[in-house]
Amino acid sequence: MSHDHTRDVHRSRLLVVLVIVAVVFVAEVVGGFLTGSLALLADAGHMLSDLTGLVIALVALGIASRPASQRHTYGYRRTEVFGALLNGLLLLGVAVGVGYQGVQRLIDPTGVEILAAPMLIVATVGLLANAVSMVILRSSAKESLNMRGAYLEVFGDLLGSVGVLIAGIIILFTGIVQVDAIASLLIAAGILPRAWVLLRDVWRVLNESTPPDTNVSHIRDHIRQAPGVVDVHDVHVWSITSGEPVFTAHVVVAAEVFAEGRTGEMLDTLSACLSGHFDVDHSTFQLEPAKHAGHEHPQHP
Repeated sequence: MSHDHTRDVHRSRLLVVLVIVAVVFVAEVVGGFLTGSLALLADAGHMLSDLTGLVIALVALGIASRPASQRHTYGYRRTEVFGALLNGLLLLGVAVGVGYQGVQRLIDPTGVEILAAPMLIVATVGLLANAVSMVILRSSAKESLNMRGAYLEVFGDLLGSVGVLIAGIIILFTGIVQVDAIASLLIAAGILPRAWVLLRDVWRVLNESTPPDTNVSHIRDHIRQAPGVVDVHDVHVWSITSGEPVFTAHVVVAAEVFAEGRTGEMLDTLSACLSGHFDVDHSTFQLEPAKHAGHEHPQHP
């Protein structure tokens, strides 16, 4: 499947989820004010961050689809990573805000009145809508960091809806309104690890770290086994964006490869090796004789 077609699929799924999240957000805001539930409003705040995050993800996909140019030789694909970065920061902001309000209400619940039955209805609607959104985004989350951020946000919304639902049931049967504040704090606590995971993955890409599922030693050993290869050094692997690793290496080859004019064949062999065994489509190799390799100081592994 081409990158353009993949982005079109991602964009269509994001639009559908965007509409679902927008409807649920409005329902939770109205329901939160009508029922007096902080947990419902907290989940609505979380939904707002998700709504903003989905818009950012959608815009990032559009920018990332622009072709490469002389000033942007890799194109704009890394825009998806910056979109994921904004998503992560939004999640952190919501977690802090919700946590603060939850502590305030837990300390002083005076005058708090919550209508549990309507709260349960809105929470159930939110739960079903988030479950549908997760199903829509699940496959795309495996292919794109940007889409993974959107998927994680919807997953957090689903957990938030579960928390609100449980709180509503307890309040309905016991009348203990502090449960609502506890639920809002749990929602905030649930947001933090998701934000951490997303920001960690963004850092890995922006820091040009080796992708977590890539074993550089394994790749190096595999290349060394190719006929005519003597050694491999200056190996670098990083990602332009999620799912698009880039590989470069200096490959020391036998003298007869140059003498017999088989450098083109060698490059084809190495490129096919990376693409077929390690799913790396963008690879660059510098072929060099042993004498030249000895002049390079210092050499990286």
